[in-house]
Amino acid sequence: MMRKHTRLIGWVAALLVIAGFCQLGRWQLQRMHEKQALLAQQAPARAQSLRLDQALAVPPRLRWVDDHGRFLPGTIALDNQTRGGRAGIKLYQPFRSDAGALVLVDLGWLPMPADRTLPALHARTGAARIAGLLAPPPAAGLALGPALSATTQPGLWLASRMDPEQLAGTLSLPPRSLPGRVLRLDPALPGGYARDLDLLPNTLPPSRHLGYAVQWFGLALTVLVVALVLELRSRRRPVVTSRR
Repeated sequence: MMRKHTRLIGWVAALLVIAGFCQLGRWQLQRMHEKQALLAQQAPARAQSLRLDQALAVPPRLRWVDDHGRFLPGTIALDNQTRGGRAGIKLYQPFRSDAGALVLVDLGWLPMPADRTLPALHARTGAARIAGLLAPPPAAGLALGPALSATTQPGLWLASRMDPEQLAGTLSLPPRSLPGRVLRLDPALPGGYARDLDLLPNTLPPSRHLGYAVQWFGLALTVLVVALVLELRSRRRPVVTSRR
C-alpha cells in the first residue's frame, strides 16, 4: 500500500513538471510566431506611405509614415539599449503632425559612459518632416522600479520602460494622447543619432525562441521517459513478504 501511494505521488509530481515544461515551450513558440508575423509586415509597410493620423487610425500593424509637423519639448532617454555590443540609450521626442496626431519619434542611439553620466543633449525644435516606420516600442524587461526618473538636464528623463500614460503625463501631453507605438525615424533622414529599422533590438530573434521551445519540450520528454523507467523498475521489483 505504501509503495502504491509513493508511486502515485511521484506520477503527480512528474506530470506537473511535464505540464510546466510544455507550457514554457508553447510560450516560446507563441513568441516565435509573433515576431515572425511582425517581420513579415515590414516589406508591405514600405509599399505605401501614410500621414501620421491615417496610420494611427487603422489597425496596429507596421505602417510607413511620411508627414510634416513640429517637435515638442521634452526628451526621453530609454535605458539599457544595446547596439553593436555596447550599452546605451535610445532618445525619443514627442512630435505633433499638422493634423494634430501625436507620437514619440525614435531619434536614435547614444552610448552610455561607464560612469552613467548622460551626455549633453539638444532637443529638436520647430517644424520638420518625419518619415519612418510606425512600430511597437522596444520590448520591456521586468518592470522593476519607476518607469521614469528625472535627470540633471532640464527636459530630459531617463526611462526604464515605455509606458504611454506616464510618458504623456511627464511630457505635459493630454491623457491617452500617446499611442502604444513609436516612429522609427528613417536613417536616411538628416539629424538624430545612430539608428536603423531593426524591429527586434535587444530581444531574441524567432530562431532563438524555436531553439528554446525545443529545449523545453525535450526536458518534458526526458521527465516522462525517466518516470516510465522508474515505473517499470518498480513493477519488476519483487514484493518481500515477512514470515512468522
